[in-house]
Amino acid sequence: MNKLLKVALVHDYLVSFGGAERVLIALHEIWPEAPVFVSIADCKKMGSFWSFFKDWQIKTSWFQHLPGASKLISPLRFLLPLIWESFDFSGFDLVISSSSWAISKAVLTKPGTIHFCYCHTPPRFLYFYPQAQKWLKYWPVKIYSALVNHKLRIYDYLTSQRIDYFIANSREVSRRIKKFYRRKSTVIQPPIVDLKPSSKKVKRKDFYFYASRLYSYKHPEMAIEACVKMGRKLVIAGDGALRPEVEKAARENNNISYLGRVPDRKLWRLYRQCRAFLYPVESEDFGMMPLEAAHFGTPTIAYCSAGTKETVLAGKTGLFFKEPTADSLAEAMEKFEQLKFSAAECRNWAANFSKENFKKRIKQFVASKLNELKN
Repeated sequence: MNKLLKVALVHDYLVSFGGAERVLIALHEIWPEAPVFVSIADCKKMGSFWSFFKDWQIKTSWFQHLPGASKLISPLRFLLPLIWESFDFSGFDLVISSSSWAISKAVLTKPGTIHFCYCHTPPRFLYFYPQAQKWLKYWPVKIYSALVNHKLRIYDYLTSQRIDYFIANSREVSRRIKKFYRRKSTVIQPPIVDLKPSSKKVKRKDFYFYASRLYSYKHPEMAIEACVKMGRKLVIAGDGALRPEVEKAARENNNISYLGRVPDRKLWRLYRQCRAFLYPVESEDFGMMPLEAAHFGTPTIAYCSAGTKETVLAGKTGLFFKEPTADSLAEAMEKFEQLKFSAAECRNWAANFSKENFKKRIKQFVASKLNELKN
C-alpha cells in the first residue's frame, strides 16, 4: 500500500470502550499517523481505557465544547448532520470511517478522496432494532423520536450513497446494509483481544460469567433471573444504563456478584475461570464477546440471534437457547452442565479472528480497491 497516502480515520465518539473501539485501535495501527475525527471524546468516562488513545491526534467537533456533551449527544441527535459536516477533509486521499450509532460515515469528502466505511451496524435506533434504553415507553419521547428519527433515517440513507466502499463487520450487518442502503459490502470480521491465549491449565471455578455494556437489549436481567432460579453463582462485569438494576439484584441475591467495569486483564482472568460465558443478547450485530471467551478456552451459552450465530459454533464452542427468556436460558444451562467442551477447540476457533488477520484483510481490501481505481 502506498505509504504516501494521507489518511484520516473517523469514529462515532470516544465515551466508552468496546468492540468498535478495538476496531479503531487496529485501524490506527495500520495508519498510525492518521488523525482521528470524533464527535466527542470524554477521557473521564473512558477511565483506564483512555490510555489507548491519549497519544493520538484526536480532533473533536464543536459539540465537544457544550457542557455535558456526552449526555446530550443522544437527545440532541438531530444535530448529527451539523457535527459531521463541520469537519474539513481537504487534502486527504483516504477517509476510513468506523460508523454505527452516530452516523460518522456522514462526513463530507472532496472529489478524489476515497471513503471506506467500516460499518458496525446501521444505527439501531433508526431501524427499530432493540436499543440501549427503552425510552420509547414515555409518550413525549416517542413523539420526539418519531419526528427526529424520520428525518435522520432519510439522512442516513442519503449519506450511505456517498460511501465508495462498505465493509461490514458480519454477514448479519452486510444484510442490513443491503436492506436499508441498497449497497453491497465486503465482510471483514472485527478482531478480538490482542493476546496469545495461555496453554496452561486454569482451574475452573463454580460461577457463570456475564460481561457487556449494560443495555436493555443485552439482557443482563435474563442472566440474573436464570442463575437465581437455578441457584447458580453469577459474576457480572460492565457498565451502562442498567447498572442500578444490576446493583440492586446483586444486593438482594448472594449468588450474584457485580464488579462494575473491569480492566482487560481481570476480564481475561474471569473468562478463564468461569464455567461458561452467558450471552443473552438480542439482535446482536456481530457477537464479539463469545469469541473473546473462546479465545481463553471458555464456551458460551448464547441466545440464537443474528450475528451471534456467526461467532458461536453450536455443540463445539457453546450452546444456543432459542427463546429470549430466563427459562430458555436456564434449560440451556442445564443441558450445558451435562456436556463437555474442548478448550483447545474453542481457542482454535477464536484464532480465526485475530487482530493480525483483521489488519491483513483490511490492508489487502483497501489496496485492491485503490489498484482498481488506478487501472
